Amino acid sequence: MPRFDLSPAELETYAPDVREPADFDDFWSTTLTEARAHGDDVTVVAEASPFRTLEVFDVTFPGFAGDPIKAWLTLPVGIDGPLPAVVEYNGYGGGRGLPVERLGWASAGYAHLFMDTRGQGSMWGSGGDTPDPHGTGPSSTGFMTRGIESPADYYYRRVFTDAVRAVDAVRQLPGIDTEHIAVVGGSQGGGIALAAGALADGVTAVLTDVPFLCHFERAVGMTGGDPYQEVVRYLSVHRGAEDRVFETLSYFDGVNMARRATAPALFSVGLLDPICPPSTVYAAFNHYAGATKQIAVYPHNEHEGGQSHQWLRQTEFVTSVHRPAVRGA
Repeated sequence: MPRFDLSPAELETYAPDVREPADFDDFWSTTLTEARAHGDDVTVVAEASPFRTLEVFDVTFPGFAGDPIKAWLTLPVGIDGPLPAVVEYNGYGGGRGLPVERLGWASAGYAHLFMDTRGQGSMWGSGGDTPDPHGTGPSSTGFMTRGIESPADYYYRRVFTDAVRAVDAVRQLPGIDTEHIAVVGGSQGGGIALAAGALADGVTAVLTDVPFLCHFERAVGMTGGDPYQEVVRYLSVHRGAEDRVFETLSYFDGVNMARRATAPALFSVGLLDPICPPSTVYAAFNHYAGATKQIAVYPHNEHEGGQSHQWLRQTEFVTSVHRPAVRGA
């Protein structure tokens, strides 16, 4: 795909004003206080696996409204703790799948918690295990417009709360170095990681790869494909609802989250990305409040970004912040 967005030079300084509700911080403070009032009962059950160098556990923790959220916890065998942790969030439509699919972080010496995304897991991959029991009003196909009539009902209020509670959960586990917790994700997972970096306690690195859910008012209508087109379809039917819709989305915009996140951060962007336009990624990156931030740029890639090349960059970056455990240490 040819370049369709701002030039590379323009992107480097692109820091637009975005809509930010006056009660943004109160909204999230209240949301998280209510979620934490449901308790911190984390269940960890050993999972049979063929691995000899890794242990796998089936984790359940309370998310939004105390709803049970599933996750896989993968730990290296034969390493003395405490272990630095990586909490990972998934891309749009995928579930936690099978633990065999994500072995890199634990193999590198980290405790790895991979969170299921409520209600998702049936578009690709090996499935999900976490329902979303909360109903919403009219919406278009997909997840982007579920509950979009108000921030209190919006789908991503629940998902972002789950993401924060995943960090809370990993901090409670035995053998975890609670001074070294990274959040990571790509696309939707990257947007969730930005939110967790802004809202969760104790996050010390944010690794956000080609992040989705940023600079909504630019992204919606700029791209021709889903998921942002779900909002376009909704607005094409609900004529005149733009202000209400974008007011709701402003509570979840990755730019507003980036303004509140201070942990060292590594972003990535594909300059040909038609799903998460480069300017929306740079809007979050340029507003990111942390003093230590980097962005890996892939000039000739679309939404796939750097793939394994980016994972290697992430390991280098997070190792500079979190010393991974080593055998016999």
